[in-house]
Amino acid sequence: MTTMRTLILVSLLLAGVSTLPGQVVMPEKGQGPGLRQSVYGLGLFGGPATGIGLSFRHHLPGALSYQITGGIIKVDDKLSSDIGAEVQYDLIRGTPARFYIAGGTGYYYSGKTSNNELSAPWRLGLGIGGEVAVGSGVHALAEVMFTYFTDGTVLPLPQVGFYYYFF
Repeated sequence: MTTMRTLILVSLLLAGVSTLPGQVVMPEKGQGPGLRQSVYGLGLFGGPATGIGLSFRHHLPGALSYQITGGIIKVDDKLSSDIGAEVQYDLIRGTPARFYIAGGTGYYYSGKTSNNELSAPWRLGLGIGGEVAVGSGVHALAEVMFTYFTDGTVLPLPQVGFYYYFF
């Protein structure tokens, strides 16, 4: 499991220092997406409730958005994977930042083929989050979700992500 955490950390660092230009038209300085415009984002996300890995996000016109996250890694004969989804509702939304409530679910797998070694692979989460623009089209976010594990455990746990938005 430490190999997976190391891989995720290195991926986040590399994504943050990447200087490759995007093939999109960015809005003029000081302008962001309007509330009546759909916005799509790709990035990296990590959290125990709604997934770890590559993530797709879609802000619908208005205050609702959703994201789908998934990851897979295989070391020797052990496979670790997850898939998750999250829905967000904006409470406060401006050009540089937003504050929202979120809910979602995720399924995690770890073990040899057809034998999940996790005692609580399904998770549900409900919480709050904030997102801020850190560069031209790049946003960072942090969430705190009360996460319910299928073994009955409930914990307040953090989730983080970095996204590049196509305006």
